[in-house]
Amino acid sequence: MASTDNSVCNQKVFNQIFDDNSQTLCNYLYYQCGDLQQAEDLAQEAFIKLWDNCKKVIFEKARAFLYTVAKNAFYNQVAHKKVVLEYAKMPRSTSDNETPEYKIEENEFMERLQAAINALPEGQREVFLLNRIDKKTYREIAEMLDVSQKAVEKRMHKALVKMRKTIKNI
Repeated sequence: MASTDNSVCNQKVFNQIFDDNSQTLCNYLYYQCGDLQQAEDLAQEAFIKLWDNCKKVIFEKARAFLYTVAKNAFYNQVAHKKVVLEYAKMPRSTSDNETPEYKIEENEFMERLQAAINALPEGQREVFLLNRIDKKTYREIAEMLDVSQKAVEKRMHKALVKMRKTIKNI
């Protein structure tokens, strides 16, 4: 464990981490997303998470923590946008043979589905969206996230179980 002089919770240490990393983290995110405002927002969120978890993150790992959190937040935003786009692309029936009740039920189900996806923990949501929306294999996801294929399988299983419960209970 880091000494209190080197603790990320120490305001001076945190400020130094911020000064040393904020611009390069923001640049990294800008290169990823091409949107300066989004990059700044993601960088800020990463630093907030670092502060919220300062007791768990040792000084030497703070930079890696920031980049991992920022990268995952970016991937989650991309995945969410893809879900929205995929939903928008879904063919809508123009025929009037569907009852208004059916249309209402369909809309309610899509809302429950979106709520269930949003309710998933970050890691499970990321794996679920990469697999179901981006059509990535478990092996590809494992390589992207730098985890084992078993970890991806476990996250997916947990995501599916949680989503079934959430959709049922909403």
